[in-house]
Amino acid sequence: MGSAQTKSESATVEKAFVGAVAFVLRETFEGPPVGRPSSYLDKNAGFFETVANISAVQASKEFYGTTIAAQTEHAKFYLDRLCEYIDGRTEPVNWEDSWLIETVNDEEWAALQASVTKSYEETLRCLATVKVWNELNAAMAMGIVAHTGYHLGSIRQIAKSVK
Repeated sequence: MGSAQTKSESATVEKAFVGAVAFVLRETFEGPPVGRPSSYLDKNAGFFETVANISAVQASKEFYGTTIAAQTEHAKFYLDRLCEYIDGRTEPVNWEDSWLIETVNDEEWAALQASVTKSYEETLRCLATVKVWNELNAAMAMGIVAHTGYHLGSIRQIAKSVK
């Protein structure tokens, strides 16, 4: 026999879910927390620290059909669109637009990095303010974590070849 969750239990589960998603998202972007277990094995592996140590020339260097600049823009674009969908967007997105930036100069690279920071911060706010955690919203939140983790790994691997 199953028992129905009380409103309080449901709120506790939702809070734990959002906290877990935010924890991994923070680690993905800000890096592993000091003195706590890490989801990633590499030290100093956060998105921000990784791209901060890459020049615009390196970010623009093609590696098997992609660049770090393109990977960075795509990850940012995904953050923005998924939060829009969690907030109720229903219009389709042209995902090809997420790959339009391939090369950057120093100013463009700095601006792209700043825009990623803004999108990340907005994503944390988006997740914290979701009113209804249904299966689709939860799947999109997990998708944000998986997708940004994937692109962080891609950027870190490409960086080894372009430095």
